Amino acid sequence: MFDVLVIGGGAAGLMAALTAGQHGRSVAVLEHGPEVGRKILISGGGRCNFTNQTMRADRFLSANPHFVKSAISRYQPSHFLDLLAKHRIAWHEKKLGQLFCDNSAHDIVQMLLNECAAAHVRILTDVRVYDVSKADTFRVQTSRGDMTARAVVLATGGLSIPKLGASRFTYEMARQFGLGVIQPEPALVPLTFGGESDEWVRALAGLSLPVRVTCGKTAFEEALLFTHRGMSGPALLQISSYWSAGQPLFVDFLPGQDIADLLMKLKKEGSKAKGAGALARWLPQRLAHALVELGAPERTLAEWADRDIRLMADRVHRMELKPQGTEGFAKAEVTRGGVDTKALSSRTMEAQSVPGLYVVGEAVDVTGWLGGYNFHWAWASGHAAGEVAGG
Repeated sequence: MFDVLVIGGGAAGLMAALTAGQHGRSVAVLEHGPEVGRKILISGGGRCNFTNQTMRADRFLSANPHFVKSAISRYQPSHFLDLLAKHRIAWHEKKLGQLFCDNSAHDIVQMLLNECAAAHVRILTDVRVYDVSKADTFRVQTSRGDMTARAVVLATGGLSIPKLGASRFTYEMARQFGLGVIQPEPALVPLTFGGESDEWVRALAGLSLPVRVTCGKTAFEEALLFTHRGMSGPALLQISSYWSAGQPLFVDFLPGQDIADLLMKLKKEGSKAKGAGALARWLPQRLAHALVELGAPERTLAEWADRDIRLMADRVHRMELKPQGTEGFAKAEVTRGGVDTKALSSRTMEAQSVPGLYVVGEAVDVTGWLGGYNFHWAWASGHAAGEVAGG
């Protein structure tokens, strides 16, 4: 018999457990893998991008864009930094407010384990949970026998990175208790391109450059990486969370400059360079050749018509791309969709129709931008649930 059972030993689950334990409740974490925090360990190149200095609700996707406001306003980046300071974990800021450990992501996991130990939280690994039911209390059937609890926190994450043991458990339990689930899809994921018309994309594999990529009304200006299957890099990963099958993307390969004006000046100077040679002054040579091969005069730039320059400018600044799909959950950093926020309290993460049942982290229909936002959602939602479950 426990006061609180947390199912899932990732970032959100550990935060919920240690917070509930700090309130003097008996808490256990049930993790189906051999160790907790495995996604933390591989994140950020092994240094864990644990939060971001800029924490705003508009950096999260959800069917309810206001849902995150309560949790992230009450548990802010400064609170997590205070925890790091307590454990003397050094950190540094990279671009765009992204915060990383100086040493290793292992420091974050060990910190959470130390906090759990101090709060007398039991960590049980290699435990399979078969079912959760509720009468007066919750009954959790596991590979270590039946357990009971006053509160249950579902924290098994989404479907991204299946090699770490991703499962549909929280979705299945949510449906069992009558909570809605929005279709889970890969997010922060490379996009793929197929067919002869997209061969030029795949031929540029390995090339990286800063771009501005747009999908609908959303745009990101960061690096783009061409791959053997399509495109990746921060700009593409960001926009992938907003992309749906059939939608076009528009890429500006030279943001902040006007290639038409630059080429027109060369033309007026009587440039003897041909198209690719001229473009290569501002773009990587391989990309310059690819754009010219998609359609441009073979003549020198001095012989180009003004219309030719305008057409090339459209290609450079507003190249329309139609992705075939994504590289799926295997390469996705997070999952878009999940347990419908309509079923949960934004203040406590508790199921409104099932008192004592909480859902936190990636399992919820909340997806953050690249750059520490998803980990912060794990900390904030876990803390919100732990405060009430342990209260």
